[in-house]
Amino acid sequence: MRPAFRLVGLLLAAFGATCLALPAHQGAASAETQTLVDRIVRRGALRVGVTGDYRPFDWRNHATGIYEGFDIDQAGALAAALGVRAEFVQTTWSTLAADFAADRFDIAMGGVSITPERAASGYFSIPYMQDGKTPIARCADKDKYADLAEIDRPDVRVIVNPGGANERFARAHLKRAPIRVFPDNRTLFEEIAEGRADVMVTDASEARYQARRHPGVLCAVHPDAPFERAEKAYWMQPDESLKTFVDAWLHTRLETGAVHALTTRWMN
Repeated sequence: MRPAFRLVGLLLAAFGATCLALPAHQGAASAETQTLVDRIVRRGALRVGVTGDYRPFDWRNHATGIYEGFDIDQAGALAAALGVRAEFVQTTWSTLAADFAADRFDIAMGGVSITPERAASGYFSIPYMQDGKTPIARCADKDKYADLAEIDRPDVRVIVNPGGANERFARAHLKRAPIRVFPDNRTLFEEIAEGRADVMVTDASEARYQARRHPGVLCAVHPDAPFERAEKAYWMQPDESLKTFVDAWLHTRLETGAVHALTTRWMN
């Protein structure tokens, strides 16, 4: 069997396992026995938690209220595969875990990294990207910050966005450098570009992207050799039906080149 047909078969098997093919009046289940996919289909919407501030993964245009980015397109494709619409739920990196625990959304998308803390309370999809923490600094200074010892000095102004993996990494590894928490992730990199901060340790994907947005001004220091490795995936409420469906859907998109096409569009 050709790989494409085998992958489509996997997706259809997952789709059938959730009883999505049944009309609403057939196979009615009690609230206690409904799967999350059952509830999503009956609701007519996949609730997607996004921060709206993490280019190139998800970004909210505050003038129009419209979300865009790599994972916004992915969310739309996932919702379409389920036969529903994508309903974006605004969250923040600081409140992501609390909003997840409060069941404000079915799945978190938008550059979410796999962490043990998140995995303890929900399910992760198969990864769709390898990543890791690396510095970004002004190009004129990038050779000063090749390792953590060079960054962790009292005269180095470190900046982070609040509440997420970047702040946790900085707090865990930097004990002497002053760390400034900057509340707006959308404009944080201007602080480095304009000389009000020196360096940030962030995901290599974001460092590369911001370096392309600020050519000759900001440089990703060593994105191909990050301080630690990480993977990006989709964080779901702990329900087997949704994980089975998302894994099969994502596997198909990875193998057929759909993810690569979005990567080319949004990250380059």
